[in-house]
Amino acid sequence: MLLPTIAAGRIATSRLTVNCLQIEGRSGEPVVFVHGNVSSSLFWQQAMLDLPARYRPIALDLRGFGATDPLPVDATRGLRDFSDDLSALIEALGLGPVHLVGWSLGGGVVLHQLRDHAERLRSVTLVNPVSPYGFGGTHGADGRLNSPDGAGSGGGTANPEFVRLLAAGDTGGESPLSPHAVFAACYVNSPVEPADSYVASMLSTRIGDDHYPGDSRTTDAWPGVAPGDRGVLNCLAPTHFRIDDLELAAARPPVLWLRGSADVIVSDTSLFDLAHQGALGAVPGWPGEDLCPAQPMLAQTRAVLARYAAAGGAVREAVVEGAGHSVHIERPKEFLAELLGVLRQGAPGAPAV
Repeated sequence: MLLPTIAAGRIATSRLTVNCLQIEGRSGEPVVFVHGNVSSSLFWQQAMLDLPARYRPIALDLRGFGATDPLPVDATRGLRDFSDDLSALIEALGLGPVHLVGWSLGGGVVLHQLRDHAERLRSVTLVNPVSPYGFGGTHGADGRLNSPDGAGSGGGTANPEFVRLLAAGDTGGESPLSPHAVFAACYVNSPVEPADSYVASMLSTRIGDDHYPGDSRTTDAWPGVAPGDRGVLNCLAPTHFRIDDLELAAARPPVLWLRGSADVIVSDTSLFDLAHQGALGAVPGWPGEDLCPAQPMLAQTRAVLARYAAAGGAVREAVVEGAGHSVHIERPKEFLAELLGVLRQGAPGAPAV
C-alpha cells in the first residue's frame, strides 16, 4: 500500500501516538499534509513524492483514522482535538516553522492552526476545505444558524447505510452507498487508479459515537436531527466549529485556497447538505428556501478569507476546472504547480506580498 521510498512510523507525542508518512532520508522545509474525513494519510502519497527534494513532506493520520491512536473526539471543541494533536506532532518532531496543507475536514484543522498558531506557519494551503462555519445547518455568507440547536448538521446527518458498509469493511461497489461507489461518485469527478488503495484508506476510519459519525440529538426543527457532542461530524457542526475571525491571527502567512469546480461535497449546492437534498426532494418535509436554504459553503469561505486579506494576508483562490473533491489525486500536476507557488511565497526570506 505504501509507495516506494515512503515509510510509515508511529510517533509518540505529548497527547497520543500518531502514525505518519515520511520520505526516507528527506530533510528541508517541512510540509505537513492533513487528510480529510473518512480517509487517511495514504491519500497524500503521490503529492509527497512529487515535491522537490528541498522539502520534507510529512502526512499524518488524525485520531481515529489510519494507524493513529483511536482516542475519542470531543466535538464541543470543534476540530481542536485534531489541531492540538497536530501541534503535538510538530513539537515531537522538532519541525519549527511549517507549511500546512489541509484537505476537506483537514482544511478545517489547518484553519484552527492559522487562527491559533499563525506565527509558526510558513504558508497555508486549503484543498476543497470545509467552510469556516462548518458543514450543514447555516445560511448566508456570514454563517447564520438555521436553528439555534444546529439542526441539519452533525452525526445524525450521515447516511446509515454508508456507515454500516464502512463498519463492515465493504470493498465491493454493488451498493451506490458502498465506500467504493462513494469514492468514485463523490471523492473524484473522473476515474482515479488504483481506487482500491483509496477505499482501503477509507475503511481505516473508526466507527462509533466517539468517532465517525458521532452521536446526535432529536429536534423539532427540520430535518429532525441536531448535533451531539461526540465524534467527527459533530466537530463540523456550526454550533461547535466557527472560525470567522482569521483577521485576528497573530501573523499573516500566505494562503492558497485550491478547489475543484466539480466538487459535490464542499459546494454551494452540496449533495451532502441536507438542506440542498431537501430542495431536490430527497429529504421529505423541507420547509423551503426562506427557512432552510442550501449552505453557501464557497461564499462563506470566500468572505472569511477576504477579511483575512483585508487585514494584510496574501490570499489566492485557484479553481481547477472539472476536478472534484480531491484535486491532489485527480489533477496532481495542477495541484503541484499551485502548491509550489505558495510554498515559495512562504519560504524563509521570501518578500512580503
